Amino acid sequence: MDAEQNIRTIAIIGGTGALGTGLARRWARAGYEVVIGSRTAPKAEAAAAELLAAIPDAKVSGTDNLAAATAADIAVVTVPFAHQQPTLEAIRPGLAGKILVETTVPLVPPKVARVQMPEEGSAAIRAQGIVGDDVTVVSAFHNVAADLMASDARMQCDVLVAGDKLAAREIVIRLAGEAGFKAWHAGPLANSAAMEALTSVLIFMNRRYEGSHTGIRMTGIQEA
Repeated sequence: MDAEQNIRTIAIIGGTGALGTGLARRWARAGYEVVIGSRTAPKAEAAAAELLAAIPDAKVSGTDNLAAATAADIAVVTVPFAHQQPTLEAIRPGLAGKILVETTVPLVPPKVARVQMPEEGSAAIRAQGIVGDDVTVVSAFHNVAADLMASDARMQCDVLVAGDKLAAREIVIRLAGEAGFKAWHAGPLANSAAMEALTSVLIFMNRRYEGSHTGIRMTGIQEA
């Protein structure tokens, strides 16, 4: 896999929530063709129409999740943990040979401010087991304030990117940068466990410090 792989079309799977629509808006602004997916096509079409009203020259469409995954060069999953397995099983036929960006955090209501990891170790590892070895899972975008994504400003938090293939991580880091984030290599897919667990810590902090939009920033790194 070439880190300069030409990504033109991005599917946002389960893309009608705050994180999904925020990423769709940002990548559409950056010039990508964005396909918003949902379990039902009309819901995705409505989300796409709303985005087109805000950005008339955007290349955005809406359809069901499988059609979105099939049409895109890369797919980004933005669904709650409870919907992860059925969503991945539904889109698996459209993912062969592609990168799947997993944003899923294993939050188990009502105690979402408590770390509760799945038996596989992380949602990302669970995803890799579901979609199979012909799909490259990369884990990212766990620790961002989804409710701030609708702005066009550069986000005041960093994104950690974990995955077993360096070239795939490079692609996701580039896409994160074009969405307005500073992104960093965070090691193999197994390291997603720490990134996912940190989300519950940030939720706790947001509740403890009311009105906060807690994120993370990396310091002390000397870039080449």
